[in-house]
Amino acid sequence: MLDILSSDAILFVVDDSDTLIGSLTDGDVRRGLMKGLGTSNLVDEIIQSKPRFIDKNNYSIEQIIEYRKESFKVIPVTDSDHRVVNVINFSHIKSYLPVDAVIMAGGRGTRLKPLTDKVPKPLLKIGGKPIMEHNIDRLIKFGVDDFWVTVHYRGDQIEEYFGKGDNKQVNIEYVWENKPMGTIGAVSLIDNFVHEYLLVTNSDLLTNMDYEDFFLNFIENGADMAVATIPYSVDVPYAVMETSNNHVISFKEKPTYTYYSNAGIYLIKKELLNMIPKDLFYNSTDLMQEVLEKGLKLISYPLRTYWLDIGKHEDYNKANLDINHLEF
Repeated sequence: MLDILSSDAILFVVDDSDTLIGSLTDGDVRRGLMKGLGTSNLVDEIIQSKPRFIDKNNYSIEQIIEYRKESFKVIPVTDSDHRVVNVINFSHIKSYLPVDAVIMAGGRGTRLKPLTDKVPKPLLKIGGKPIMEHNIDRLIKFGVDDFWVTVHYRGDQIEEYFGKGDNKQVNIEYVWENKPMGTIGAVSLIDNFVHEYLLVTNSDLLTNMDYEDFFLNFIENGADMAVATIPYSVDVPYAVMETSNNHVISFKEKPTYTYYSNAGIYLIKKELLNMIPKDLFYNSTDLMQEVLEKGLKLISYPLRTYWLDIGKHEDYNKANLDINHLEF
């Protein structure tokens, strides 16, 4: 088995209840042979009895970064009973973020009719793959494996396509909106999040953003909520004067002003969920306003990578052209 694994040659040893008891590499085998051990000996005589692991319910991004720096590539993930529930490989993923992802996929997609008459917008294909699948696959690359998808219009098609996430080796649960609940209201219907941080995103975005950098920025700033933003520049073709009581204080010749628009991707501390009213229409902008009013910390994270909101036909056509030139 170790020779089949090649450069990622490590095995994790568990007992009958899948509890992690050690790890085994070809180096461990060689050292065992040098000590006179052979095939008749028990495996637990040569294993590393204290392997590195990640506690799924209690780990930090700093721990993940440290493992990467120390060149640990393959690491088991355990539950609170030390049972192995996953094995991650940094040869295949970029990070292992301690977040739950909520994908808002309940919209009607009216502006994309007739394409959305029989198919929900999240399942419209970009480069041969549904929009929402691009989002899920990107998040999986950053180690996200707990997903909640809010659905309404033709949600049965979304649920049938993705299932429980078994094909992608992740967990996907569905939250049905029986009525329109705004851009974040349906999050109030979820009460079994795994982690202390939530990443909430619209399902109709195409982006190759760096989710680890987004999360690190959120943590380093001690934020309660972060919103990804799109820089938008306005060029004024004339000199702009600043005045006070008709007196000119200063002026700028043909200035450029940069504003930041909501990109529809958020990081939120789980404790903020009690601010979202239960079973009512509630937008993300309502939450941002309440965060500010309560004196909590809301930060902007300007996106410097590709981002496109696929709301209109021209956006959809652009996405299908752009996808051929993007690195995901």
